[in-house]
Amino acid sequence: MTDQAQILPGTLDLLILKAVSLGPLHGYGILLRIEQISRGALLIEQGALYPALYRLVRQGLLKAKWGASDNNRRAKFYELNASGRKRLREEEDGWNRLVTAIAAALSA
Repeated sequence: MTDQAQILPGTLDLLILKAVSLGPLHGYGILLRIEQISRGALLIEQGALYPALYRLVRQGLLKAKWGASDNNRRAKFYELNASGRKRLREEEDGWNRLVTAIAAALSA
């Protein structure tokens, strides 16, 4: 049995917003940050990450700019803007309400 959890539909955007709320990151850095903050329980596929990043930029929740990575390669860095911070708070609140409701139902 694996310790990794399946990501639920609709949660990838929330995880990305949370990851970049801790500071600007390039795509691979976002993958690593999500793995780190989930203590290895969540692994995101690159094939899912990059379309989500483009979508979040188009929605105006992230801003993207080119820079140099730690190994001095050109990389696109993503950063949370004011709209993204607002959406993150809303999504976190909704998620926490859902988790509380499910926990109450399961303990009944």
